[in-house]
Amino acid sequence: MSSASSRAGSETVDNRAYYDAFSESYDDKRHEGYHKLIDDQAAELVRRVGEGKEVLEVGCGTGLVLERVASFARRAEGVDLSPGMLAKARARGLTVQEASATDLPFEDASFDVAYSFKVLAHVPEIDRALAEMVRVVRPGGYLVYDFYNRHSFRYLAKRLFGPRKTSRVFDESAIPTRFWSIDEALAHLPAGTRLERIDGIRIATLHAAQLRLPLVGRWTERIEWRFMDSPLARLAGFGVLTLRKLHDDPNAEHG
Repeated sequence: MSSASSRAGSETVDNRAYYDAFSESYDDKRHEGYHKLIDDQAAELVRRVGEGKEVLEVGCGTGLVLERVASFARRAEGVDLSPGMLAKARARGLTVQEASATDLPFEDASFDVAYSFKVLAHVPEIDRALAEMVRVVRPGGYLVYDFYNRHSFRYLAKRLFGPRKTSRVFDESAIPTRFWSIDEALAHLPAGTRLERIDGIRIATLHAAQLRLPLVGRWTERIEWRFMDSPLARLAGFGVLTLRKLHDDPNAEHG
């Protein structure tokens, strides 16, 4: 496994503390521009396999994507490690609870779909988290999750501009962040699943500010939607994998 991670000071901080601090301003300006676009795209990729079904978000944060998903799912629930984030999600009227991605508080085969965005790249035990998502999904159901793509403009921007400030006390370097190639992501497909498709979010966006420019922003948004499920998805900042849970032995080799 290849990863790129950085630290604030000499040590990384607890993910819960980081996101509790981030929750104070997390929703700022996320109703427009770049952040709205990527959340809309994430929800659309879930809708393709989750409309009218029972759906779980792993790492729901303040509920921005979960709120969208709840509008088309028969049942939508979320878990997150951060009480601060969950307070915002509950204020949206969403069904959420505090839990770790590596220990989901649900019985086997409880949902038709489990999905996760902008979370698993920060989970050290990612294989365990993916196995938990498989466990709680019914046979024939789906997993939808992203990975941070090392072969993308987003990764280049992170290297050029450095970590972004996320709260009064932390920036992005405060927690580990994993960037994978597509081959590395595919090497970590959980057992008992089959890859259905690879999509991509943030393909042509060099910097988030690009979406705030009147003409450039409109064209960038059109390009992002057009290329989301094209071969260019392999160059996306967020590669998105859709997997199908197999009906046979979950310990069997995945395809």
